[in-house]
Amino acid sequence: MSGFSSIDAVQKGLASQGYVCGRALATVVFLSLRLGRPLFLEGEAGTGKTEIAKSIAAALGRRLIRLQCYEGLDAASAVYEWNFAEQMIAIRTAEAAGSADRDALKTELFTQDYLIERPLLQAMRPQDGGAPVLLIDEIDRTDEPFEAFLLEALSDFQVTIPELGTVKAPEPPIVILTSNRTREVHDALKRRCLYHWVDYPTFDREIEILQARAPEAAAALSREVVAFVQALRTEDLFKKPGVAETIDWAKCLLALDVIDLSPEVIADTLGAILKYQDDIARLQGSEAKRILDEAKASLEPA
Repeated sequence: MSGFSSIDAVQKGLASQGYVCGRALATVVFLSLRLGRPLFLEGEAGTGKTEIAKSIAAALGRRLIRLQCYEGLDAASAVYEWNFAEQMIAIRTAEAAGSADRDALKTELFTQDYLIERPLLQAMRPQDGGAPVLLIDEIDRTDEPFEAFLLEALSDFQVTIPELGTVKAPEPPIVILTSNRTREVHDALKRRCLYHWVDYPTFDREIEILQARAPEAAAALSREVVAFVQALRTEDLFKKPGVAETIDWAKCLLALDVIDLSPEVIADTLGAILKYQDDIARLQGSEAKRILDEAKASLEPA
């Protein structure tokens, strides 16, 4: 199944899509593709887990199918639904025409014409260019019954529609699951997958990421931005900023023609990196200056 010939090819392929990938992550991606095993990515929000799936799909030229998980998601919503509105129109039309044969109409109503395919069913269908990338995003938001259903679906790569029968994937999709670890996912599902913890990047890695995603940022500003964000992550915050926030903040600073960080600039743009008022309030006044001074000091040669 693998579209990459080596671990180095994974790194180059993802880099071509603007995703800077360490060797450990590249290795588990390569093995997942080569062995046809789902890949389970866990880590804090904003560390780039969803972007990995998007970059793999783009690098391989595969369709990306995303199942966004949420509390209360059930198998029916993830697999298929019947288009009730269209079915009711067909029933009314048949009644008006005087041809409402109950058995014939029932057979006609439960066909592909009235089937709305949701992500899991879409991923089982043949795709141009090869098996799609199925991203099951934030699996930790669902409940255990859905996990159990998902485990069965990923074991056989098939789903059953009572009115139409079983649909089996001609080629298993490339499956990537992500979790922000708001709760523990059951071991049975994890054992089905290859696992990788996606951590916050090192300073040098985050500089590489920022250069790839915001290449117009000057090197000096990029270093200050990354140093400040990394210093923020050591603070006692309700929600530490992720890589996504680093990129967003750098782009905001560029839009404001900022060439050097200052406490005033930070105060004006905190909403780009912090998303909770309590965290923003903690950085008002002298706190932002203290962290900025520490960040700049860390950039000075020893």
